[in-house]
Amino acid sequence: MERKYNHRSRVKADLAAILRKSWYHLRLSVRHPARVPTWDAIVLTAASPEQAQLYEWQLKRAKRMGRIADSTVTLAVPDPHGQRIGSGAATLHAILELAKHYQQLSLESQCRNSQRKEPSPSFIDLIAKKHILLLHAGGDSKRVPWANPMGKVFLPLPYLAADDQDGPVPLLFDHILAIASCARQAFENEGGMLTMTGDVLPCFDASTMVMPKDASCIVTVPITLDVASNHGVIVAAKSGISNDTYSINLVENLLQKPCLDELVRHQAILDDGRTLLDTGIIAVRGQAWLNLMSLYEDLVAAWVPAKHEWLRSRPLGDELVNSDLLFLHFGTSSEVLDHMSETGAGLVGRRHLCSIPATNVSDIAASAIILSSKIEPGVSIGEDSLIYDSFISGGIQIGSQSIVVGVNVPAASDMTEKVPFRFMLPDRHCFWEVPLVERTERVIVYCGIHDNPKIPLSNGTFCGKPWRKVLDDLGIQDTDLWISENTLEKCLWNAKIFPILPYFEMLTLASWLMGLDNQRNETLHSSWKRSQRISLEELHKSINFPHMCLGSSNHQADLASGIVNACLNFGLLGRNLSQLCQEILQKESTGIEVCKGFLSHCPSLQAQNSAILPKSRAYQVHADLLRACGNEEMALETEQNVWASIADETASAVRYGFKGSSSWFSIASNPGNTSGCCVESFHHRTVKIELPVRVDFVGGWSDTPPWSLERAGCVLNMAITLENSLPIGTVIEIEKGTGIFISDDVGNQLSIEDLSSIALPFEISDPFRLVKSALLVTNVIHEKILQSVALRIRTWANVPRGSGLGTSSILAAAVVKGLLRITDGDESNENVTRLVLVLEQLMGTGGGWQDQIGGLYAGIKFTASFPGIPLRLQVIPLLASPQLIKELQQRLLVVFTGQVRLAHQVLHKVVTRYLQRDNLLVSSIKRLTELAKIAREVLMSCDIDALGDIMLEAWRLHQELDPFCSNEFVDKLFAFCDHYCCGYKLVGAGGGGFALLLAKNAESAEELRHSLVNTSDFDVGLLKIATLFQVHLHSGEE
Repeated sequence: MERKYNHRSRVKADLAAILRKSWYHLRLSVRHPARVPTWDAIVLTAASPEQAQLYEWQLKRAKRMGRIADSTVTLAVPDPHGQRIGSGAATLHAILELAKHYQQLSLESQCRNSQRKEPSPSFIDLIAKKHILLLHAGGDSKRVPWANPMGKVFLPLPYLAADDQDGPVPLLFDHILAIASCARQAFENEGGMLTMTGDVLPCFDASTMVMPKDASCIVTVPITLDVASNHGVIVAAKSGISNDTYSINLVENLLQKPCLDELVRHQAILDDGRTLLDTGIIAVRGQAWLNLMSLYEDLVAAWVPAKHEWLRSRPLGDELVNSDLLFLHFGTSSEVLDHMSETGAGLVGRRHLCSIPATNVSDIAASAIILSSKIEPGVSIGEDSLIYDSFISGGIQIGSQSIVVGVNVPAASDMTEKVPFRFMLPDRHCFWEVPLVERTERVIVYCGIHDNPKIPLSNGTFCGKPWRKVLDDLGIQDTDLWISENTLEKCLWNAKIFPILPYFEMLTLASWLMGLDNQRNETLHSSWKRSQRISLEELHKSINFPHMCLGSSNHQADLASGIVNACLNFGLLGRNLSQLCQEILQKESTGIEVCKGFLSHCPSLQAQNSAILPKSRAYQVHADLLRACGNEEMALETEQNVWASIADETASAVRYGFKGSSSWFSIASNPGNTSGCCVESFHHRTVKIELPVRVDFVGGWSDTPPWSLERAGCVLNMAITLENSLPIGTVIEIEKGTGIFISDDVGNQLSIEDLSSIALPFEISDPFRLVKSALLVTNVIHEKILQSVALRIRTWANVPRGSGLGTSSILAAAVVKGLLRITDGDESNENVTRLVLVLEQLMGTGGGWQDQIGGLYAGIKFTASFPGIPLRLQVIPLLASPQLIKELQQRLLVVFTGQVRLAHQVLHKVVTRYLQRDNLLVSSIKRLTELAKIAREVLMSCDIDALGDIMLEAWRLHQELDPFCSNEFVDKLFAFCDHYCCGYKLVGAGGGGFALLLAKNAESAEELRHSLVNTSDFDVGLLKIATLFQVHLHSGEE
């Protein structure tokens, strides 16, 4: 018993990690589908054409929000004639409609591109190679009636909502997409279809899912027998293929809501006393997919147990994948609340895109979940209640464990009573509103959280009380609710109980029907009986979906507008205004005018917060608002001010201010840092500086301005030599004459006689802008040092361009250090590090402090930065034991990918997202700093395998920051190395250059080295040569 409990706890604890990994994969596939394959088509089944229209709106929203790639075809397919046809038939119908859709797209493409009409492709040819995700989302959601208007698949599920506080509220649909995105890899390049249900979130790492080739599979999970009695159960063959994470067996039978005797009789009980749940996840791949389109009976048999014997004799067959997953079913209202308050309580964002009053004018429980809602003062909300997409005015009390959705309670200012209007929703109740077709009113609907609308009158409940008690207490007759004599089964679903009246009259009658008012009130009874009333069943067929979508969009836009307005007026611009403005623009009538109104705040932003608001952030807000208003030209001009401000702020943070109000073109002298002297009598002098390169384990990006100027940064990196040599260096000489002569290792030369010509800005194509910038930041050309002598500077970097090893910054450090040494300046590593940070901002390449620290300080070091003026850096050399050094030298490989990358291209995107306060980016960099601290500990404990896990997570986070930091070739390389390695990543910002590989052991490292050199899987022309650089830790003794 204890073992099972611990197992369950572990699975729940893994839920956060699984969802975060799945969401990371989803975002990557949407942002870079060419590299990370996504679904060719996503199809939803719907109960009616009207519901399909709503689903189409939701699918468009998902594309706009970055949940679905632009290249993915989306389609909502209603059951024909609005009649329920079952899952099997609905699947066939959806495949047919998708094929027709592709056929129409093909015809439209022909019309656009050619006058010649090509033969129409066959049904099979159209979708044979497609990868399709099918979600069964039709139905009437009887047991979750408040989700009926939106569709249960689109109910709110705020897991991980806090990761993106300015993004939309995550829906169940969004999480299903995330899990399904990882399953796409199991199909490889074979066409196929993954079928899932819209009321189940299967929480497992689908990236590890293995599917047999050319087969159809049902994914299942072990469950207890009491749970099985309410679901479908799979009976699997006793023999199969299994490992630590999954097993594959043939399907022998399918049982529907079986009792214990049935489970025993069909031998469906596993050795541990559990049975296998039919999760509704069915995958068809390769030849089975082709056969499926030709032999429709095969698919029908997958849902009809009686046909399984016949099915096993077919060439298609049916297999079962038994995986270790957490199965979250959203079949009832209580299950929805349970998954938010119990299973995933730690993941739930309890306040998201909402407006709530101060605690001294309201009573809102800390555990209440308030999503996309505005709450007025004077409102009370109880524990564990869910409020979504609503406006709640004062005087409303909502009990505990209640659900309020789509409700717009207006202020009762027009009420004539002296006593303010009050309404109380009891504990454990659902309360929602529905717009009706051909009517202006919205009907108010309510029931108990545990009411099952399908249970007959004899055993059913309404608002938590037995029907008979409700009818007796209120004096209502059966014939008042079930008017038609043809009603086969009287239940809440078809009871005409909800009146359609003016809003506050409906609220008053709601209190009466829920048993809160004088139940024998003849006035209320008469008012209710005279009113036009509607049942849940009729509501399902009368929802005004376009009106509901428009109302929801406008409500979201108004909330976003309020947040932006508060941020501009009272805050320090800590929200993602770019993202919020996209929501405001969905209000087509006034959205752009609202954004233009926000632009008027921009001139005063810096003035009102000049002491603490960085100029770079203020300019970025201005640029974002200009873009929202459609003024791209001015937005681009404003972005120039953004980057100039970052350079200014960086220089200020390292105590290198600028002369004049706008003179970031000339560095002021700082006697504390440079003490160069005028050379009165000539004597020849030569300085040679040689430095190693660096590899970073984790923490990169937290060292980069403006992050490092505003937040703490941590990086773990290491200095290494390549092939036993220090690859980066400079020789600087003082000789007779005047002027400066500069040369590099690729034959470029420059002679400068007029030193005043060394002035910012430098051309990007200038091969010597690094050296010129070094002359500026060291004040060599401003201290009259070169009045009577000449300076000769030669540089080299025996590292491929775009290596990711910090070459540019380390070369800058070498030049700065050499200039300071030859002029008797402060050449301490700390001073050089800070000067290089300024130098790179002046060059326009950006960059942080980790590269120069990596090259200047020997060995392995953990560096932390502390924001402020001045920026403080703490470099902690790690004392590596002989065992650690041996392990790293044996297991660590640095491999040149042959892919050239430019760090500033990646850096520009990441810095812009940070300045926009992109929450996902901020949380990713925060996690990188946490990992750097953890990595320091595991490295010093010589836990090399744990370091590998950290490298893998760091690599995933780097791709979250910019999906283009990798490419198809790098992905292929890492897939090849995965068998040999416990960790890998590209060094630096990514995009190409060098890869850092950590082998599982010394033997694996040797095997990997041999395999990379000899494999034919990599195009030698593409890779140039699989050059392996033997790693040597640089101890500073060379």
